[in-house]
Amino acid sequence: MSAARRASVRRARPSLLTLLGTLPATAALLVTGTGTAAAAPPPAGETIRPGQAWMGAGTRIEQPAAGSAAVSPMDTSGVQGIDVSHWQGAINWNSVKSAGIDFAYMKATEGTTFKDSRFGANYTGSYNAGLVRGAYHFARPNASNGATQANFFASNGGAWSRDNQTLPGVLDIEHNPSGAMCYGLSTTQMRSWVNDFHTAYKARTGRDVVVYTTASWWNSCTGGWTGMSAKAPLWIAHWGVSSPNVPSGFPTWTIWQYTATGRVAGVSGDVDRNKFNGSMSRLLALANNTA
Repeated sequence: MSAARRASVRRARPSLLTLLGTLPATAALLVTGTGTAAAAPPPAGETIRPGQAWMGAGTRIEQPAAGSAAVSPMDTSGVQGIDVSHWQGAINWNSVKSAGIDFAYMKATEGTTFKDSRFGANYTGSYNAGLVRGAYHFARPNASNGATQANFFASNGGAWSRDNQTLPGVLDIEHNPSGAMCYGLSTTQMRSWVNDFHTAYKARTGRDVVVYTTASWWNSCTGGWTGMSAKAPLWIAHWGVSSPNVPSGFPTWTIWQYTATGRVAGVSGDVDRNKFNGSMSRLLALANNTA
């Protein structure tokens, strides 16, 4: 290539900022201070395609303004945790641990085919940093029956071992971010779906699955079903309030996701923050399946 031609190519080549400016919001990149790129999740109001969802993707349809509320000191006391997916990009788990975070859940699977691209790095990195960690499955009840998705989850990150650092897996079942709120299922069908997921997961792992949901979704889509109250610890999502609303089918909450706009050292941008309803010894009891 001649010198004149090379100069022409250099002049024609767009800058990185120009390229980023041409991307839609769903594909834009946020460059962190460490040079690690994390994809920006689709903006509120935009349809979340299967495979793109994260814990809280449906919750923000119900609670669109709650994330902007100030987090009170009471919320950030006690045993603190975060939940993450590929949307957070690369995470410095040692910094997360140093920031006072004791536990973390990360997305492993969704539906019947999607596996989170950051799961392996998050699962191993959080363990090596000394956090108590676990995996979650974003449910797509319109894609298959509950047992099929439970087995897919257990085979791709949702398994459990008594190693003092592994929490039981989570069934993330919330407002459908891609369509009808209850995925087109009746309350009876949804109860069966959840029960089938729980039964299959317990058969594979020996553990009761943790249920992540909102009071509004559970009461509407299962009819306030009490059938999981004696089997599944409840992870409740209720943002920006001093105490969460609990679905009528559960006596209390075990984990509370209190904000979707938290900040933690080691994580770029917003991250869900959570609180465990008990002491660190009780969190370890949940991890190790002891009384």
